[in-house]
Amino acid sequence: MGTTAPTTTPTATDSGSAETATTTATATVSTPGSNYDTATVVVSDENGTQLVTVDAWVADSFSKQYTGLSDTSTLDDGQGMLFVFDGEDDRAFVMRDMAFPLDMIFIDAEGTITTIHHAPLESDGDLTRYRGQAKYVLEVPMGYTNRTGIDVGDQVRIEE
Repeated sequence: MGTTAPTTTPTATDSGSAETATTTATATVSTPGSNYDTATVVVSDENGTQLVTVDAWVADSFSKQYTGLSDTSTLDDGQGMLFVFDGEDDRAFVMRDMAFPLDMIFIDAEGTITTIHHAPLESDGDLTRYRGQAKYVLEVPMGYTNRTGIDVGDQVRIEE
């Protein structure tokens, strides 16, 4: 896995000023940071037709998994975070301190998508638990799975 963060596009903050968490002058989207490895996640349908490629930050430690994307202001289509666990198990994710809604894609050890959740922002203070059987969980902007045709049963390949 590399150490370069996925490419970002300019986004203005509410105050109109640009914000960045990267060292590039042109990157203006708050990102998880340069201490994350990255991976390319390729999703194909049941016929083997490639649907999408997602550039993902890798959350492979407890600290990174706990924080997730909560320190990130937005994601573009084709960007995400890949949570990597030691083995396949029942997983539960919440939308703690999130600034934008997500699609959560649960992936088993063989690379098959087992569950997809569309997770809106939490407004009442209660954290909904989104559950699924997974060794990997890919988070992307909400609606991305619908726009790209990603569905349960599709296959995922992770390229380092």
